[in-house]
Order: sequence, then structure tokens, then C-alpha cells
Amino acid sequence: MGIPTLISTSTASGASSVDITSGIDSTYDEYMFVCTDIGPATDNATFSFQVNVAGQSGFNEVMTTTTVHVYQGEGGGAALNYETAHDQAQGTAYQTLFDDGGNGSDESCAGILHLFSPSNTTYVKHFYGRFQGYHKNSRSDQNIFAGYVNATGAVDEISFKMNTGNFDGVIQMYGIA
Repeated sequence: MGIPTLISTSTASGASSVDITSGIDSTYDEYMFVCTDIGPATDNATFSFQVNVAGQSGFNEVMTTTTVHVYQGEGGGAALNYETAHDQAQGTAYQTLFDDGGNGSDESCAGILHLFSPSNTTYVKHFYGRFQGYHKNSRSDQNIFAGYVNATGAVDEISFKMNTGNFDGVIQMYGIA
């Protein structure tokens, strides 16, 4: 892995979404989005992302994805599951980063999303990531996911949001040299 260079910091305070609409270009082959203290306003919320190809709008690009979910309950109980409910097979929905998050004062999630070669106009755009957080059912959850944006146009925008209500948190975008 190369050296990360901070490009931007977005702070959400009761935001419905954080849309990063500049800074994703051909300067770097890899972009890393570091999300910290992501706390939903409503309980049982799902934090997710989607992208736009240059010149497009609506954050609805076609993706193929897969997700694995790991958890450990406070009172016991643990599991490792393949999460078909969070997969997309050429879907246009926002992709799940962390699901069923709690909205208590001690409940939030954090994670990292890597996006590769977003400016390439020959190949699809691959991504992967890992998010860890506090589930609404008093347990520590982790989502591990990967996939690709099935577009050969340059990706130049990314959007992060909760499926219900607003959220607080910090999203930093880094370029990796």
C-alpha cells in the first residue's frame, strides 16, 4: 500500500447524506474513504454508499457486490455469515457498509472503503472495505464487502447515507500514491 494523502474531510451533523463531488480524478489510482463515529439518528439504520460516473446524476450506477457478516454478542452468541441480503447482482441500490446500527449515545460504526482506478475509462471500478460497529441488538458487528461498479466511464462522485433518517460522523477521503 502506498502513502495516503488527505484530500478532504466531510463532517456530518444531522446530515441526510455526505456527497463528495470533487477530488476524485486521475491523480491517484486508489482512493480510501475513512469513516469514523458514524451515528444514525434512528435505531436500526443502514449506512451505505453509491457513486456517479462523470456527467451522470442520481447515484445509481450498476454494481455487483458480496458481503460477509461477523458478530459477537455482549451476552454470548457469535456467527460468521455470508449475507445474500446485502449482495447486488447488477443492482443500482446504495451498497451496505454497516447494517442495523444502533442510535444510542454509545452506538456507532467506523470503517474504510477502498475504490480502485475510478478515472479509468477501460475497466470496471473495483472496491472493498470493512466496517465495524455496535449493532442495535447489543453486539459488536463487522461487515466485510467487495465488488465492482460495472461502468467504464470515470467515477468522479461518491455519496454516503443512512437508509432512514440523518446521521453524524466524519468521512475523510485519501488518495493513495
